[in-house]
Amino acid sequence: MAGLATLVFVISIATVNVNGLRAAAKKGFVEWLAATEADVVCLQETRAEVAQLPAEVVAPPGWHVVLAPARAKGRAGVAVYSRVEPDAVRVGFGAEEFEGSGRYVEADFGAVSVASLYLPSGEVGTERQDEKERFMEAFYGFLVRRRAQVEAEGRELVVCGDWNIAHREVDLKNWKANRKASGFLPEERAWMSRVFDEAGYVDVARSLLPEAVGPYTWWSYRGRAFDNDAGWRIDYQVATPGLAARAKQTRVERADSHEQRWSDHAPVTVLYSD
Repeated sequence: MAGLATLVFVISIATVNVNGLRAAAKKGFVEWLAATEADVVCLQETRAEVAQLPAEVVAPPGWHVVLAPARAKGRAGVAVYSRVEPDAVRVGFGAEEFEGSGRYVEADFGAVSVASLYLPSGEVGTERQDEKERFMEAFYGFLVRRRAQVEAEGRELVVCGDWNIAHREVDLKNWKANRKASGFLPEERAWMSRVFDEAGYVDVARSLLPEAVGPYTWWSYRGRAFDNDAGWRIDYQVATPGLAARAKQTRVERADSHEQRWSDHAPVTVLYSD
C-alpha cells in the first residue's frame, strides 16, 4: 500500500457488512481475512464490543484494527482493518444525534482517507425510517464539507460500506415489487443521486461496470434469494473523483454456495492504482 504522493500508487480496499462479527468469525470471516489480499478492510454491523470478541478478531496477525462499537449494545458498529497503522482515526461525523451510534469511522493512510459507513436500514412508516432520513440529511452535509476539506489538502476520500439504498433499477433483482420499500424509495434514490451529481462523489463499481446488472452484494436469508441471485446492490465504495479515476477493477466476493456464506452480504473489493 502506497500513498498518492508516491511515484507508484496501489491500494486494494474491501468492504463488507458482517451481520454480527462474533457470528461471522465462527462461520468463515477469520479465514477470509487471512486469505484476502486487501490492504484495508471496512466492516459494518459488527454488533460487538471489544471485550466480546476473540483474539483472532481483535488482533489478527498482520493487521491493525480500529473498532467503533455503538453505545447501544448489540447494534450497529463499524471497523477498519489495515495492514499499516493509520496516521489518524476519527469516529463519527459531527452529528450530535448520531455520536456513539457506531455508524461511521474514518482512518487516514497517507493521502487517502478510508471510511466505514453503516447507514440506517429504515422501515417505511416507522421511527426507523424517520431516523434514516435524519441521518441522510446530516450525512449529506458532512459529505459536502468533507470533500472540500480533503481536496483542499490535496488528499482523497473513499466512503465504503452498507449504504442501505439501491440506487438504480439494475441494483436489485425485484425492483418493481420494492418500489415502496425502504432501500428503494424514490426519495432515497434521489438522495443517492445528489451524492453523485451534486456533491460530486463517484460510485466506483458503477463507474467500472456502467451497464451491468448488479452485481448484487446482499441477499436475504429468506427463501432461495441467494440461490436465485435475487439480491440488492447496497454495499458501495463511494470516492472523490481523483481516487475514483484510479479504480482499475472491482469484484463482489460472492460465496460459491449458500452454506459457505458467513454473512448475508458479500465483500466488495476494489483495486486502485496509477
